[in-house]
Amino acid sequence: MTDAPEGSRLRADAKRNAEQIRRAAIDAFRGRGLAVPLEDVAKAAGVSKATVFNRFGGRIGLIEAVIEELVANELYAVIDHARTIANAGERIAYYITAIREIQYRQPAANDVLLQMYPESQQLMAICHVAGEFNAEVIAAGHVSGELRPEFRADDLQALIHDGALALKYGTRPSAADYERRTTFLLDGIRRS
Repeated sequence: MTDAPEGSRLRADAKRNAEQIRRAAIDAFRGRGLAVPLEDVAKAAGVSKATVFNRFGGRIGLIEAVIEELVANELYAVIDHARTIANAGERIAYYITAIREIQYRQPAANDVLLQMYPESQQLMAICHVAGEFNAEVIAAGHVSGELRPEFRADDLQALIHDGALALKYGTRPSAADYERRTTFLLDGIRRS
């Protein structure tokens, strides 16, 4: 048996390093948000910070390498499932509850929803899709008469941003309190 050529070993090492960095970034970002120091990601991956930059070009490249798996797939699944709910009121309740649950559980989602890294085209594309669905779900709520007529898509966006800011910078409430406040939010936007 012959040894692999030096170039093949280097390519295999580079691929392995890139995947280790991706996995470490997903774990770190999921638990602490997208602003985790890259030194922490590198340390968790067992590589140097320079290797992170060599493989991904910095934070934005790393975000773009993991954002689909980290946030987008889950957010798109929520939107896709919401579209299958025929009743507009139930669709709105499901969507808002699911988005708030993602926000509570995953700090990186708040960074995405707050558009903390506008240089990331993928991050901004996720926000665009979410914004379009916000408008769609609010329009359906108005047509069905489920929502207060003065409640608009930009109001929903503001409520999502407010929740993200509170979770990112405020004192984290208990899960029970957070769920209770979701109910208050839903009750507040429904037509009396």
